[in-house]
Amino acid sequence: MAGPLLFEPISLRDVTLKNRVVVAPMHQYSAVKGFATDWHLMNAGRYAAGGAGLVIMESTKVERRGCGTVGDLGIWDDAFVPGLRRCVEFIRKHNAVPGIQLGHSGRKARRLRPWEGGAPLTPSPEIDDWEAWELVSSSDRSSPETDPTPRALTRAEIPEVVERWGQAARRAHEAGFDVLDVHAAHGYLIHQFLSPFSNLRNDEYGGSELNRMRFCIEVVESVRAHWPAGKPLFVRFSVEDDAGWGPAQSVALAKILKPKGVDVIDCSSGGMRGSPVVSAGPVTYGYQVPYAERLRREADIMSMAVGLIVHADQAEQILQEGRADLIALARELLYNPNWPMDAAQKLGVDKQFGSVPPAQAYWLAKRAQSVKSVVPSTFMKGMNVG
Repeated sequence: MAGPLLFEPISLRDVTLKNRVVVAPMHQYSAVKGFATDWHLMNAGRYAAGGAGLVIMESTKVERRGCGTVGDLGIWDDAFVPGLRRCVEFIRKHNAVPGIQLGHSGRKARRLRPWEGGAPLTPSPEIDDWEAWELVSSSDRSSPETDPTPRALTRAEIPEVVERWGQAARRAHEAGFDVLDVHAAHGYLIHQFLSPFSNLRNDEYGGSELNRMRFCIEVVESVRAHWPAGKPLFVRFSVEDDAGWGPAQSVALAKILKPKGVDVIDCSSGGMRGSPVVSAGPVTYGYQVPYAERLRREADIMSMAVGLIVHADQAEQILQEGRADLIALARELLYNPNWPMDAAQKLGVDKQFGSVPPAQAYWLAKRAQSVKSVVPSTFMKGMNVG
């Protein structure tokens, strides 16, 4: 009898994932002047040790202006490579594939960390490059309107920014990453070009849908030119932003990007106007999965589902029904970094805990074999079922 699809290996170009569980990129806001710290090593390492097939590190900025907060990771200089390589080596050592997301915050840059309120920053002695940390976007439009107004990138500047994405991809390869995810969602710079809500340009990068797609297309071309042909490339979309960019436009863009070397569309939503997407219906289990299903079906491209995928049987059902090819988790992994190991037990595979390092596997397998009456804490609430 066939086993769960969630734990079937999957090959993407020359890279094989041991299972379909992906750690979605999650901002940690814990870098120091762009450099990775011990927190990043620990954070990425715990997911690799927990059994995930692919660990994608957080949105790492392709230029200084792209940093959302003082704690954003950077990859705009070769000096950042060694710290990132340290994380890569630890992830790979524990039999997971290391990935990284490349991003640029655009007009959403220069802000307090979310737990500090997320408001726009003001000049202070602690920020020694305030002028260099400039707010730029597709147009000089802020959102909400109380935010500082960004400066629209000039026509001459756009190729320079595009090239920075390509150089960031080069550095990602040099650091040893095997999967790259381009962040074109959540109201950040690429999305600011895609959406008619934020893009008011009247040159070849604005106006028509194809013109608004041009920046994203050129970024992907630049990234692919510097990213090895044997390594897969993902792009994250806000498939629906409730601000003029929706599934039909996302399908059209995916069809353009696929022959340019994009392998997977990472399907999210929202972020353009600072409010949750409401057209998807209630924000509940798997509310964004229909986006992954539609992209997979209509654009004929592999898709990754994300968004309140919490339970093992829920994830397995999504795959069994052909709604996505990969399952990405974020906050549920913050809650339980060993979710992949836990899911394997619940789906009846990996009885010897082979998906996790021996230092964990030995003791867990020994307990499971010798104390039959013990049920793991994630299987039940309290001492009694129910």
